[in-house]
Amino acid sequence: MSEVVTVADIFGKNVFNESVMRDRLPKSVFRKLKKTIEDGTELDASIADVVAHAMKDWAIERGATHYTHWFQPLTGVTAEKHDSFISAPSAEGKVIMEFSGKELIKGEPDASSFPSGGLRSTFEARGYTAWDCTSPAFLREDALGVTLCIPTAFCSYKGEALDQKTPLLRSMQAIDHESLRILRLFGNTTAKRVTPSVGPEQEYFLVDRAKYLQRKDLIYTGRTLFGAMPPKGQELDDHYFGTIRERIGAYMKDINNELWKLGVSAKTQHNEVAPAQHELAPIYDQANLAVDHNQMVMETMKKIAPHHGLTCLLHEKPFAGVNGSGKHNNWSLTSDDGVNMLNPGDTPHENIQFLLVLGCILKAVDIHADLLRESASDVGNDHRLGANEAPPAIISVFLGEQLEDVIEQLGSTGEATHSKKGGTLKTGVATLPDLFKDATDRNRTSPFAFTGNKFEFRMVGSSDSIAAPNVVLNTIVAEAFKEAADELEKADDFDAAVHDLIKKLLAEHRRIVFNGNGYSDAWVEEAERRGLPNIKCMVDAIPSLTTPKAVKLFEEFKVFTKAELESRVEIEYEAYSKAINIEARTMIDMAGKQIIPAVIKYTTALATSMNSVMSACPDADVSVQKELLEETSALLSDTQVALAKLIDVTAEAAGVAEAEKQARTCHEVVVPAMDALRTPVDKLEMIVDKELWPMPSYGDLIFEV
Repeated sequence: MSEVVTVADIFGKNVFNESVMRDRLPKSVFRKLKKTIEDGTELDASIADVVAHAMKDWAIERGATHYTHWFQPLTGVTAEKHDSFISAPSAEGKVIMEFSGKELIKGEPDASSFPSGGLRSTFEARGYTAWDCTSPAFLREDALGVTLCIPTAFCSYKGEALDQKTPLLRSMQAIDHESLRILRLFGNTTAKRVTPSVGPEQEYFLVDRAKYLQRKDLIYTGRTLFGAMPPKGQELDDHYFGTIRERIGAYMKDINNELWKLGVSAKTQHNEVAPAQHELAPIYDQANLAVDHNQMVMETMKKIAPHHGLTCLLHEKPFAGVNGSGKHNNWSLTSDDGVNMLNPGDTPHENIQFLLVLGCILKAVDIHADLLRESASDVGNDHRLGANEAPPAIISVFLGEQLEDVIEQLGSTGEATHSKKGGTLKTGVATLPDLFKDATDRNRTSPFAFTGNKFEFRMVGSSDSIAAPNVVLNTIVAEAFKEAADELEKADDFDAAVHDLIKKLLAEHRRIVFNGNGYSDAWVEEAERRGLPNIKCMVDAIPSLTTPKAVKLFEEFKVFTKAELESRVEIEYEAYSKAINIEARTMIDMAGKQIIPAVIKYTTALATSMNSVMSACPDADVSVQKELLEETSALLSDTQVALAKLIDVTAEAAGVAEAEKQARTCHEVVVPAMDALRTPVDKLEMIVDKELWPMPSYGDLIFEV
């Protein structure tokens, strides 16, 4: 009988974690490195060689031949360059395996080959990757063998951030400093650090790989650009939390094993709402690790899928007509002495520290709603946000009945004297236990919802890094904390001052609180009346990065310089235009080379058949064939006209030089032309013989997995 391998046996086995470092490093070196990781002190460069040597020996013992600085440039995916541990051969001709502290701490990728938004010119190639010791190195096992991956930040020769990690680490420093000021005001002298904790829920689709490879749109863009709805979609709600099929279960099992080896605490797995859609959620971790781990999750999902004859789709809207995929970003603030600053306790009306934190967060979200919306903007999310499956594009905050009642009391009488209790939920079945009922329900339509001891930002797209939303959350809340601390630290009567400040914050920013149905048209009208921004697409969201308000915010906390913000604006406009251009050209290719020829073949066969019948039997009724031929021919004509239009406007957009203008042309001209081409094609799919249709249908893709 084979020995059972448990999660405990494999968890973290491929991670150079604290346990490994304690065993392999001299005590003095371990203490210095641990102090840097825990306290945020500057790394002592003198210990780098010792750490590098121990890391190399550990990796080689596990079969590693190469190492790489693993970083997150502004491409939306990770990047890496592999070097072997081989050094110059010895005099005897034997290979020497070396890895120095310098190689651990610094790498030099070509900065001009990654998106920089003008921060780097083609002739200014030098960039640096810098070791982030707060995120442990790990081993990746794949077709290349075993590779030591070292998480790093990526910056230009002049020090500008060219990645996702650097501004995230800067924002974590900002929220740490300002959160400690708040804790000190309430007498906490033991906390040394406050860290944002994040738990991202990852949604994804799985489709059969053989069918995927027959769809150029999925290959090139990650989503279907054509496709008629099958007779059944998700209307029966039978896929959500349904029994996981064997093939999918085998995939999930391999995903879990790989992630557990990497120290990723994959915990929850289930079928999502749409057919072929699923979710994986980890346990919370500090923001920097959560971002790195989520990148590992997405990479592992894509890597493992082909082993099961599957392809993992991370696009926000791979199929029109069924739910798209998001990545709910659960965010909270926790001190190193165990205080969750977002925990209201059993009596939130008496928890003055929590009410101040809550008021500051409402202020931050209200003032910077545009930045928070922009942080969740990408091309795919434009198809998802605002539909009856995802939060609307309007930022609002759900607090629930308990907290809203406390706010009501403070607003009406100036005092909060009680908090609503949850009570007991009775099922009416004698054999079932009575359940404790929470004091408030949840709201799936809210983009920013309080869910007990954290806020859930539900807007983030499934393919996106969670770095940007957490950079924004950390920084805007740091600003609100700073302004509160500035006022309260000089107050003569702290109790009276904090009471007045809480009332002021809740009164001035209550407009951002909405507990109702975010999908309703009434809310859109109400939000407009309240003066809340309704930013419906990525192109309209991008300018919020460089408003005077945003520049002041990010420069004050040294998260972004104005130049770095301007570079990101340029990068995002270009990314939008490039994505739409690829989608448009893919539609042109598919329509011209696959769909129109298939329809012509069908109409030709239909006309030939009709003529054959009429020749053999002049009195035969061929009205059905004639009607089909006329309808198909009309739709074919519409397709050809729409195709010609798309070809023209795609060329027009490509010729626009200025980045913002090109992106707006793509959004306002090219996207409608794409929709116009799709309309007749999807109707044709419902008519043309399935044997002649040149690609798998929606039904083939989402039900035959």
